[in-house]
Amino acid sequence: MQLFSAVALVIAVLLHAAKGEGLGGIGGSARIFGSPKGMEKGLNRITWACAIAFLSVSILLAILK
Repeated sequence: MQLFSAVALVIAVLLHAAKGEGLGGIGGSARIFGSPKGMEKGLNRITWACAIAFLSVSILLAILK
């Protein structure tokens, strides 16, 4: 289960479009106050769900160990 959630999380993160943020945003080209629209918003929800599932499984496995 943890392997499945990890792979799903990696795939969801890799599907995101590059936003030009990060270290390249130091020069002022980053989008600070933009909101995601359409497919990007749905992809954000899927990514959050995968992250929560991965963390939940990890915590559960740590407790049961």
